[in-house]
Amino acid sequence: MSDPLLAVSRIAVSGLTSQSVRLRVIAENIANAHSTGMTAEAAPYRRKTVSFETVADPYVDGQGVRVSGIGYDKSPPIIRYDPGHPAADGSGYVKYPNVSPIVEMADMREAERSYEANLQVFRQVRELVSQTIDLLKG
Repeated sequence: MSDPLLAVSRIAVSGLTSQSVRLRVIAENIANAHSTGMTAEAAPYRRKTVSFETVADPYVDGQGVRVSGIGYDKSPPIIRYDPGHPAADGSGYVKYPNVSPIVEMADMREAERSYEANLQVFRQVRELVSQTIDLLKG
């Protein structure tokens, strides 16, 4: 049996690490929301997605979470009529990334809330450890 505070800390840290990867991928998607190819034949940026999995932590009696992979959204690109664009095809249509800023912002808020929740758990554990040390001193 391991220390429950250590177990909780490690679980919270795994959540922090996983959500920070998710936030980085979301930021990359937003930054490339208008990245088209240089020619009509070139593919535009494709939205990236993050997959998670639970993992047993060998050091504590518990499970954590980790990023199991970063994949690509399989939805088709967005087609817009923009005949002046360098990547326009013969009909004047351009393939834009399959990134919706609204969806990305919603995902970002969810990831941010999860990150903050894990951070708060970690802070609470640190506070409990500090209070325990203070009790043992006095």
